[in-house]
Amino acid sequence: MLSEMYKKIVVATDGSENANKAAASAVEMAKMTGAKLFALNVLPYIPHLSYFGVPMEPPEAVSFEEKEYEARLEKDGKKILDVVRDMAEKAGVGVETVMVKGHPGSEIMNFAQKNDIDLIVMGTLGRSGIDRLLMGSVAEDVVRNAKTRVMIVK
Repeated sequence: MLSEMYKKIVVATDGSENANKAAASAVEMAKMTGAKLFALNVLPYIPHLSYFGVPMEPPEAVSFEEKEYEARLEKDGKKILDVVRDMAEKAGVGVETVMVKGHPGSEIMNFAQKNDIDLIVMGTLGRSGIDRLLMGSVAEDVVRNAKTRVMIVK
């Protein structure tokens, strides 16, 4: 039975069209199974590089522009999560929104493991072209390495 299989579902969202399709699928799955739904947005971690290219982040070295950029990312992340919250509310599904900072694939898997998630739902998220070649696909990373079930929505 699906209701016994899925008690906690997380949908990873970056606000893209594919992520919104995944969110709609996750909402429907949560509605069918009665699972608790989490909407997760991962803010990219932007390390501050030293002269030698080594990541370091002394608080006094963060410029006003960087703080402003990070604040804008957080504001956008909240809007992205609000879209999923609205979808869930219209379907009569409760949802908990969560925002974390870090590498998307790692943070999605960490969240799933720490919260005993039964199913990760995600679209083929944001990156394409040279970014995908250099950074790897978030969805591919999660599919290959997650310790729980993963549903990819195209």
